[in-house]
Amino acid sequence: MSAEERRESVIRAATSEFARGGYHGTSTEAIARRVGVSQPYLFRLFPGKKAIFLAASERCMADFVRMFEEAAEGLEGEEAVMAMGNAYAQVIVEQPERLMMQMQTYLAVAAAEADGDREFGEAVRAGWMRLWDTVHVPLGADVDETTTFMAYGMLINCLVAMGFAPEHRVWQGIYPAARALGRLEK
Repeated sequence: MSAEERRESVIRAATSEFARGGYHGTSTEAIARRVGVSQPYLFRLFPGKKAIFLAASERCMADFVRMFEEAAEGLEGEEAVMAMGNAYAQVIVEQPERLMMQMQTYLAVAAAEADGDREFGEAVRAGWMRLWDTVHVPLGADVDETTTFMAYGMLINCLVAMGFAPEHRVWQGIYPAARALGRLEK
């Protein structure tokens, strides 16, 4: 396996590990073990744990950007909203670790900035802004529509992460296809 292929393996393994344990609760040893490499080799590919986390975070956001672009291609307005929303719901159902990695990323920013590390947050915010801009254009570059779409997405993220059943009253204001997300296996 080439160094680039091994690097990709590390990013995939790190995504799974960080999604479950967060930045502070995940050891580089666990990531190395999942990939099947030694920690020293891991650090030849990435300079440290922060770099591994940022690579996993950036991949997570890039994958969501690509997913939204593909879903909204040639669409606008309500059609784009539904296509992007359905694509997001499908990813969350099929690959729940991507949702959890996204959520862990936001938590890691708060923790890093509390420790005085603004660079970490700036990198994550740049990825999130790419996500915002990707959604913004198919929604007619309407700030209110984009805000509403992103707000619903974050609400769905929180409800799924907390394990609210789809029958729970908190899902009532969300479109029916999204309610099914409450059925995700933990």
